[in-house]
Amino acid sequence: MANKAKASEAPFAYEGLDRVIHERARLSVLTSLITHPKGLTFVDLKQLCALTDGNLSRHLSVLEKAKMVEMVKGQDGNRPQTTCRITAPGRKRYLEYLSTLEQVVRDAAKTAAKSAGDEGGARGLHGLAMRRV
Repeated sequence: MANKAKASEAPFAYEGLDRVIHERARLSVLTSLITHPKGLTFVDLKQLCALTDGNLSRHLSVLEKAKMVEMVKGQDGNRPQTTCRITAPGRKRYLEYLSTLEQVVRDAAKTAAKSAGDEGGARGLHGLAMRRV
């Protein structure tokens, strides 16, 4: 059985990068829902995230299974309507994920600043250069 490295030994492991959230479409869905606390209809969410019906359904299923979103079936006149909402645990998990992303950005900016000779970090991410490998 392999030993887990201590955080000080692997400072860039970022255990908080949640695989459920870290997919582009699911990140879009959760960002949309957290900014609309009363929820969004399936149609509105589909449009905001630029997803097809099938894609959105699949990603919502993953998020619902993880208890991050809830879907409420209802009616709008004679038409069925699904409203999607972020759950309280989903909100907490999403905010923890954002905190980890913020740390990734701080670490990258700090490293870029050091390599550019800007120890104070004033240049931030502007010091990062895109490289093709």
